[in-house]
Amino acid sequence: MNRLAFCVVLPLTSLPAVAQDLTPVSFGTNWLAQAEHGGFYQSVADGTYAECGLDVTVVPGGPQVNNRALMLAGRLDFHMGGDMLQAFNARAEDIPLKVVAAIFQKHPQAIISHPDVDSWEGLKDLTLLIGDNGYQSYYQWMIAAHGFTAEQREPYTFNPAPFIADEQTGMQAYLSSEPYLIEKEAGFTPNVFLIADNGYASYATLIETMDATIDETPDVVSCFVDGSIKGWYNYLYGDSAAADQMILEANADMTQDKIDYAKEKMIENDMLTSIDAVEGGIGAMSDETIGAFFDDMVAAGVIAEDAPWQDSYTLDYVNNNVGADLKPAE
Repeated sequence: MNRLAFCVVLPLTSLPAVAQDLTPVSFGTNWLAQAEHGGFYQSVADGTYAECGLDVTVVPGGPQVNNRALMLAGRLDFHMGGDMLQAFNARAEDIPLKVVAAIFQKHPQAIISHPDVDSWEGLKDLTLLIGDNGYQSYYQWMIAAHGFTAEQREPYTFNPAPFIADEQTGMQAYLSSEPYLIEKEAGFTPNVFLIADNGYASYATLIETMDATIDETPDVVSCFVDGSIKGWYNYLYGDSAAADQMILEANADMTQDKIDYAKEKMIENDMLTSIDAVEGGIGAMSDETIGAFFDDMVAAGVIAEDAPWQDSYTLDYVNNNVGADLKPAE
C-alpha cells in the first residue's frame, strides 16, 4: 500500500501509540476537515483502526486538492466519494474504481429558501442559485423528475449574499453547512429541503478504492471499512472529543459550534442509519437502491444507459451490522 509521504496532516500528539508492524493506509477526504468526516477521525483517535492492524492517515481535501486523482495515481489507498453518480461515471470511463461502503444513506445536498416558502413544490416559483456541478447532476434530475426549469436556475458563486437579500431566491446548500451560516449571518432560519427526501436516492460519503487494492489486500479493505463504521457509531453516539480536536487542528476555520451543529443535523435527519442501514447497519448498500438511482440518472440524461454501473460497487464488505451494538437503544 502507498502512503502520502509529502503531506503531514494530523499532529503526532493526537494519534494513539501504534506498533511498528501496522500497515500504513492513507484515506483522502473530499473537503476540509469537518464533522461530516468525524467517524474516520474517531477511529484514528481511539485506536479502532490500529486494533485491526492499520496505521491510518486522514488526508483532507479542499478547493486546491483533488484526492480522488491522487488515489487514481496510487498516492492514496482510499477516497471519500461524493455520491454514486461519480462512481458510475468512473466506470463509464474505464476507471477501475469501486465503492466498498456508503456511510451516508441520504445525500446531504439541499435547497434552502426563506421562511415563507414551506414546500418543495414552492421552490418552483423561485430563482435557484445552483453551481455548475450541481446543474449538471442533481439539477438535471430535478428538471426531469419534478418539473424544475433551466430558466429558473442562476449560477451559484458560493456567496450567500444574493440569497439573503432576495426572498424570491433559493440556494443550494449542504444540510450541515450553509443553513448554519445563514442563521448566524442573516438572523433567520432558512427552510431546508433535502433532495434525498424528495427522491434523489443516492448514497453519499462513500468509501472508494481501486480494484487492485481489493484484489491484492482484501483484509486491509475489510479492516478499513469495519473500522470506519465503528468510528461513525462512536463519533455520533459516544465521546467524540478527541476526534473533534483532530478536526479543529486540521482545519483552522472550523469551530466547535459548527461541529456540534453538523453532528446534531446528521442525527436529527437520520443521515447514516436509515434506508438500507436499518437492516444492514452504517455503511450498508443494496443492489436495489443503487440500480434505482442509476435508472433515475439515465432518465435525467446524466449517464449513458449502457454504463457498467454494476461494476461500480461491491457488497462484500457491508451489510453485516458491524458496530451496531455501539448505538444506544432507543
